[in-house]
Amino acid sequence: MSNIAIRAENLGKLYHLGRAQVRHNTLRDALADGLRAPLNWLRRDGKSSRERLDQLIWALQNVSFDVKRGEAVGIIGRNGAGKSTLLKILSRITEPTEGHARVYGRVGSLLEVGTGFHPELTGRENIYLNGAILGMRRAEIARKFDEMVAFAEIERFLDTPVKRYSSGMYVRLAFAVAAHLEPEILVVDEVLAVGDLAFQKKCLGKMEDVAHGGRTVLFVSHNMNAVQRLCSSCMMLDRGQLVAYGNTPEVIVRYLSSSSGKVLPAAWIDLTSMSRRGTGSARFSAIWFSSDDESVEFQPYSNGPLDVSLSLVSDSPRTVGSIAVTLYDEYGTKLVNADTISLGRGIPLQAGDNIVRLRIRELHLNPGVYSLGLWVADPPAEIYDYTESAIRIEVVRLESEGLGLRPVSDGSVVCDFDVLDVSHGGDGGLSHG
Repeated sequence: MSNIAIRAENLGKLYHLGRAQVRHNTLRDALADGLRAPLNWLRRDGKSSRERLDQLIWALQNVSFDVKRGEAVGIIGRNGAGKSTLLKILSRITEPTEGHARVYGRVGSLLEVGTGFHPELTGRENIYLNGAILGMRRAEIARKFDEMVAFAEIERFLDTPVKRYSSGMYVRLAFAVAAHLEPEILVVDEVLAVGDLAFQKKCLGKMEDVAHGGRTVLFVSHNMNAVQRLCSSCMMLDRGQLVAYGNTPEVIVRYLSSSSGKVLPAAWIDLTSMSRRGTGSARFSAIWFSSDDESVEFQPYSNGPLDVSLSLVSDSPRTVGSIAVTLYDEYGTKLVNADTISLGRGIPLQAGDNIVRLRIRELHLNPGVYSLGLWVADPPAEIYDYTESAIRIEVVRLESEGLGLRPVSDGSVVCDFDVLDVSHGGDGGLSHG
């Protein structure tokens, strides 16, 4: 038997910008759209082939690699690099435009919240449905059933339709099914970021068990600590190209050194082309940020404020329960999370354009470059828009702070401390308890 689990040869995926995504709810809808297609072609505005070519973009191009059986491989890169597109091709969700991928074994995929779930079916029914999709026999699913339910921690809601699940419950159940039904290849996208910290640790532990059990794992994440912990090998994508594949620490160092690009404050930054997740019913279109100090050209600074203005487009009037601005360090560790859900009130949005302004009063971060993530949701029902890396901002040091802070040796978070006392001789005060 070959030692290769996945072989990709010259993979390419071409997308048409601006082309509406077609979703068929029923077979009748699909047939009706097919009958309308010739008429829609006749109604086109007669654009030339050159104009139509201007609307094409290669999400992946000339991507070739081998993944060995039992190998855990991280896939990293900036938003829009092609990571999710690659996983969808390997999971047979979408076809490549050119090239081909050979996958030797049954694939369990967790690409986004609720992938493969039927909203009207209960958690119990969806476990059996997903198992059947993976090619499992009913007896095999039954053997793992209790273990999956215990892992997902949804016993009370097992016979509730999953459309009533929170996003966290969706993720827990989806991961439990994907990881416990023993696929030869487990494919996991950034979806684990939706769960809480305890759940993320639990999932990483399970993926380690899967990898050590001789099965293959592909793991997409912006969390470099998680990638380094789980994956012995790592590939880096940039603008649809595979630019590095090898030892995980070496590839991470290359990624971090190439992704230090930051944006300047006090100007609106367009986010319409941002890689994102969510339903899109409410979505971020632009961001503006600033501090209050002109001497550093309004760059955020340690212990100073950070003002953020968010331009949000909503499809209809709604009140959202959660809008968050989150700052991550270079390894993807969450350091600051300003989430309106903690304020205990909803944020009203009108149909169309909205501006939401937030202020972090004191930014307890050392100088350095940080990723700024965005989130808008109405938990537990719906995630509208989400990204862990909308832009990268630089936190600077004020001249008035003197020598002040040393980010390389002192870490990311500002530590406010002082020397309380110095003792000489004796037991140093230890006897005083």
